[in-house]
Amino acid sequence: MDLLSIKDPSFLKKLSNPELEQLGAEIRKFLIEKLSVTGGHIGPNLGVVELTIALHKIFDSPNDKFLWDVGHQSYVHKILTGRACEFDTIRQYQGLCGFPKRNESEHDVWETGHSSTSLSAAMGMAIARDLKGTKDHIVPIIGDGALTGGMALEALNHIGHEQKDMIIILNDNEMSIAPNVGALHNVLGKLRTAGKYQWVKDELEYILKKIPAVGGKLASTAERVKDSLKYMLVSGIFFEELGITYLGPVDGHNYDDLFENLQYAKKTKGPVLLHVITKKGKGYQPAETDKIGTWHGTGPYKIETGDFVKGEAAGPAWSALVSETVRKLAREDKRIVAVTPAMPVGSKLEKFAAEFPDRMFDVGIAEQHATTMAAGLAAQDMKPFLAIYSTFLQRAYDQVVHDICRQNLNVFIGIDRSGLVGADGETHQGVFDIAFLRHLPNIVLMMPKDENEGQHMVNTAIKYNDGPIALRYPRGNGIGVKMDAELKEIPIGTWEVIRPGTDAVILTFGTTIEMALEAAESLAKKDLSVRVVNARFIKPLDESMLAEIFEEKLPVLTIEEAVLQGGFGSAVLEFAQENGYSDAVIDRMGIPDRFIEHGSVGKLLDEIGMTAAHAEDRIISISKEKEKRV
Repeated sequence: MDLLSIKDPSFLKKLSNPELEQLGAEIRKFLIEKLSVTGGHIGPNLGVVELTIALHKIFDSPNDKFLWDVGHQSYVHKILTGRACEFDTIRQYQGLCGFPKRNESEHDVWETGHSSTSLSAAMGMAIARDLKGTKDHIVPIIGDGALTGGMALEALNHIGHEQKDMIIILNDNEMSIAPNVGALHNVLGKLRTAGKYQWVKDELEYILKKIPAVGGKLASTAERVKDSLKYMLVSGIFFEELGITYLGPVDGHNYDDLFENLQYAKKTKGPVLLHVITKKGKGYQPAETDKIGTWHGTGPYKIETGDFVKGEAAGPAWSALVSETVRKLAREDKRIVAVTPAMPVGSKLEKFAAEFPDRMFDVGIAEQHATTMAAGLAAQDMKPFLAIYSTFLQRAYDQVVHDICRQNLNVFIGIDRSGLVGADGETHQGVFDIAFLRHLPNIVLMMPKDENEGQHMVNTAIKYNDGPIALRYPRGNGIGVKMDAELKEIPIGTWEVIRPGTDAVILTFGTTIEMALEAAESLAKKDLSVRVVNARFIKPLDESMLAEIFEEKLPVLTIEEAVLQGGFGSAVLEFAQENGYSDAVIDRMGIPDRFIEHGSVGKLLDEIGMTAAHAEDRIISISKEKEKRV
């Protein structure tokens, strides 16, 4: 079949099982070839080929609603709903999104990039359906890893209580990004080996109904036998006790098994959970044999060997630099404990875990729990390192406020993937953390100009004992500077001048230091002397240096790869207002008031006006403004 000719999934209704098998093989080949060029979430999508085909054959999208939890496993869904012709652009600038996108297709009814949201959204849609009196099926597809998220468990509790019709597909591949952990994972493991339960239960009910009732005694006995069998067949009966009919486990790569159980689920009243066992990466040997999550999401790769195509990196990966510095310090300080919410691979904590297995805790997809657990560790004089992506720290905001900052606990938060991250797009851009952390009492927030300063900031954070401290660091690699052999402590709240200048000042930090230096170098050729300051502490500000700058009457440009509202530039404006520098000329560059979609970081920065050339223009403009005021 020509996948590029697919317009909608209705054609699946007419296909036989052998034809569906052939279609599945073509989709796998298509994905392996296309993603080898663009990169993407190859493992999750290869694992749901048959499941996605079966869902679209049995149900009628978009009338029936599919909600893909996390959403990175929706590529097959995109192909079947007419978007195969756009796959050369997936996750590229202005191209096909790597996640469900409502403005891409009427078949994408719910947008996701973070896990554990599908069940709550599905409950809202089910209530809306019943209030409107329509008959559509609501079908959330959630992974076993996402099911450990607190929000998913809250939703299950409500779903079981309300008893709305809903078909929950539990896509169980024993992994999220990394191998799953936790007691619920163990419950699912028992269910995988328990054998089919629902059919046996129904057959027993049928037999019991044929027995003539003698008073109420036999009926009561029969019910007890049925319940006992239920407990015997399904270890823990976790879902049934919540009021959700459990079906499965089902082979997620067997069409007969899938069709039979999906049809049964459609006929069952109330909420149903269909437990589907799939193999992540199925059909591509390197992805199938991956045990640690390397093939969850990748860049380009060589199909024949599975080798990743990577450019030469000047410096170490930021995640590795931070985690390895923590590991080095942990050899001397037994208080240091590492905590991560399901990101041991992404946060490069594997070596820490190998060396200190008793001091490494992967809590699963549970950011709120991870954050408060870190607070609990700190309350008992431990030194927790909470390794978490900026986009996922958003999910634990209240815990940072209430449990860490309010109690002024010594938690070291490593905010990975801060700034623009590129291909994963708007759900993953790490651009809000400055704005939602800067206003919190007690916290210190910093970001290094390079990897050498980064290792010293890790050391500073570990040695700091006056409350919470957070280190922002970007996705990708360092710039390749020489690394000091001995770790130092950087005085809290101190900036440094890295290029002198007498006509204007750029205040910036982290990844935009290079942009500022390039702009200053170019402006020097136009007889403008621009000072570049490494404003490495976003909170607290270096108030002494700021006062000197404003006393010199120099125009100031702040640059931050983060949202402008409530950001670093806002802090500089606040300082000027609070300290009577009413004549200060201040301009700010940063992320505008909108969500930034996917694409290469370079193209995104150019689109939003954050390049060295833009900085030059802004400096020239504020210099002229200053001249008018003199």
